[in-house]
Amino acid sequence: MPELTHRRRSLVLAICCMSLLIVSLDNTALNVALPSMRAELGATVAGMQWTIDAYTLVLASLLMLAGSTADRIGRRKVFKAGLVLFTLGSLLCSLAPNLGSLVAFRMVQAVGGSMLNPVAMSIITNTFTEPRERARAIGMWGGVVGISMAAGPLIGGLLVDAVGWRAIFWVNLPVGLAALLLTVRYVPESRAPKARRPDPVGQLLVMALLGSLTYAIIEAPVAGWTSPLILLCAGTAATALAGLLLYEPRRTEPLIDLRFFRSAPFSGATVIAVCAFAALGGFLFVNTLYLQDVRGFSALHAGLYMLPMAGLTLVCAPLSGRLVGSRGPRLSLLVAGSAMAASGVLFAAFEAETSTPLLFTGYVLFGLGFGMVNAPITNTAVSGMPRAQAGVAAAVASTSRQVGQTLGVAVIGAVLAAGVHERPYTGTFVAASRPAWWIIAGCGLCVLLVGALTSGPWALRSARRTAARLEDCPADRPSAGAAR
Repeated sequence: MPELTHRRRSLVLAICCMSLLIVSLDNTALNVALPSMRAELGATVAGMQWTIDAYTLVLASLLMLAGSTADRIGRRKVFKAGLVLFTLGSLLCSLAPNLGSLVAFRMVQAVGGSMLNPVAMSIITNTFTEPRERARAIGMWGGVVGISMAAGPLIGGLLVDAVGWRAIFWVNLPVGLAALLLTVRYVPESRAPKARRPDPVGQLLVMALLGSLTYAIIEAPVAGWTSPLILLCAGTAATALAGLLLYEPRRTEPLIDLRFFRSAPFSGATVIAVCAFAALGGFLFVNTLYLQDVRGFSALHAGLYMLPMAGLTLVCAPLSGRLVGSRGPRLSLLVAGSAMAASGVLFAAFEAETSTPLLFTGYVLFGLGFGMVNAPITNTAVSGMPRAQAGVAAAVASTSRQVGQTLGVAVIGAVLAAGVHERPYTGTFVAASRPAWWIIAGCGLCVLLVGALTSGPWALRSARRTAARLEDCPADRPSAGAAR
């Protein structure tokens, strides 16, 4: 790819950031709209869970496939296809006549979304070749997530109150079309020198695992944990997991290289990503319902109430990035885990919902924790990895984030559904949500403990050993296990 001017590189970065903004803003704004959507479409708690999880589930399943496909056939080509699908999915969501259609159209959005974020990161990496300039570009890219966290609830609340929940999807249309036109004009095409080969069996096993597990968790409170359908889903998930563990090590270029998990920092980053984003998904889901259904706030009022959490995330995310760069990920992870666990305990043990000062304290703590955790996840995932494998390691970390959010909404929604059977929720919601807050506190504690365990000297040695093995036995040759 020829050297681009500074102005052209800046335009490419802005285009990539636009794609991340519409994807992130769509998710955070949607949470505020859930009660309005439920009222118009007649949805249950499980129905609201599916409007979120249908998206994150498909996204998690396809991220790795989209990244490798872009490397093989062209990053700009896949990025354009992602913008078209995401914008089309947004239009269809805004026109959805019922809940089933909305869930299906959210899945169309997710297919497009899976082609945006990992491919945009590859475009940025290949556009900004000088290390310092690349670091600044990735920092700006990461800051967009903080902006969406801060602006999403507020913009979502404003749109829902002024126009209706469908307007949340309308916002994506002009931004998506503008990003598409700019991509055609300014983003150069690029491919990997040697792209990874497809792994259709591994892809199907991942989809079967995530889909059946999520369905079982969401539908079990209504169908019953011992119903034949739920047991079938649980068996399918277990079989798919066993299939991945047996099949993937035998491939020369697996979808998920299980050798990565011999690195304690990489394994820790995967667990931390799942726990942190499970806590985030559960936090947004519970608070949206509480503020609007129990306190009776409008969508805009609820969005304003959550600004302390979003604002702390916005402020702490870049601070954490600088801290990771200067002192490593350990301190950020310890602060993140402690703050998220403390927030969960404040709601679970002290019923912070019933006191506005305590409520805001819980929001501030969670925003602090989540703001600190995102930067060290990617850093810890790629710690010690060979440069040729860093992109794949980062993709696994991104997938883990989406898996965590999917499971967080599924598990915590199931807990709420078991304790809250019909509206109004006023008298039962706080008691029913207490187990959900203990789960969120447990996720924070897991971030704390796993972060402490996988960021010390022993963990770094395991990363170096793993990197040496990967360099001795690269992905285009069978692993030692496969050879045996």
